[in-house]
Amino acid sequence: MSRISVVIPCFNEEEALPLYYREMCRVMGEMSGEEFELIFVDDGSSDRTLSILKEMNEADGRCRYLSFSRNFGKEAAIYAGLKNAAGDYVATMDVDMQDPPGLLPEMYRILQEENYDSVATRRSTRAGEPKIRSFLSESFYKFINRISKTEIVNGARDYRLMKRKMVDAVLGMSEYNRFSKGIFEWVGFRTKWLEFQNVGRCAGQTKWSVGKLFAYSLEGITGFSVAPLSLASVVGVCFCILSFLMILVIIVRTLIWGDPVSGWPSLVCIIFMVSGIQLFCTGIVGEYLSKTYLETKHRPIFILKDSSEEKKGDRHEAASV
Repeated sequence: MSRISVVIPCFNEEEALPLYYREMCRVMGEMSGEEFELIFVDDGSSDRTLSILKEMNEADGRCRYLSFSRNFGKEAAIYAGLKNAAGDYVATMDVDMQDPPGLLPEMYRILQEENYDSVATRRSTRAGEPKIRSFLSESFYKFINRISKTEIVNGARDYRLMKRKMVDAVLGMSEYNRFSKGIFEWVGFRTKWLEFQNVGRCAGQTKWSVGKLFAYSLEGITGFSVAPLSLASVVGVCFCILSFLMILVIIVRTLIWGDPVSGWPSLVCIIFMVSGIQLFCTGIVGEYLSKTYLETKHRPIFILKDSSEEKKGDRHEAASV
């Protein structure tokens, strides 16, 4: 009998949790020959998410929970879940059922019967998603795959099932600034991709605004490519060459026609443009420098406030007394 750990990040998901648990019970019933543990990671929720997780843990020993001291983000929740997973196979999926739990038996079968280390999922369509959001997401995947050596599949989800060896490799990358889609690809291992139609949330509202998605995309770009730094250098060299040529043009023009002060409005526009380019390049360098600064602090990726393991320890201690 193999043990399958399922890592489920949760942030204010009190409405979705009962629906997800009901569906996972059905899936686990189909896979009755395997042992399961569901690791719910409460990412500093402000609603009844933690209370529901405690009730689920009391009713079903397969349900474990980890609760953060504050909101550390989905990437930290995934890392915490993987670190606490004891299974021979480990899955990561969202609680809102946009990652269909019904795919899990097929993913497990592939790892059992075929020569793969991981089965990952991607959306074949973005039906039902706002067009501007779909356009920005597709543009991000095209851009990052052009500038990065680590290829990230368009439409890739965090929903995947991995063998223990791959999980250990992912945990070996304990960097503070995390981008799981890139990390999963960077560690290598053979991965089979399953496609599925886009599925809407079963309940609640999305926690990913356009601003958060933009910040997340910057995390991926700065984490898996140094091309923007090279771009800043190239732009600087190009403008140095251009300014030198313009100086020569001004000198020749003055010697031939005189009137060296004409055209000052266009000169002011050029100064503003060059200053903007300089600030832009400085901003790129600053973005990478800030990531380096955060890494050198060696702060923990997450801080636990509560967990089902602590409750279990308290019960054992009370029983022994």
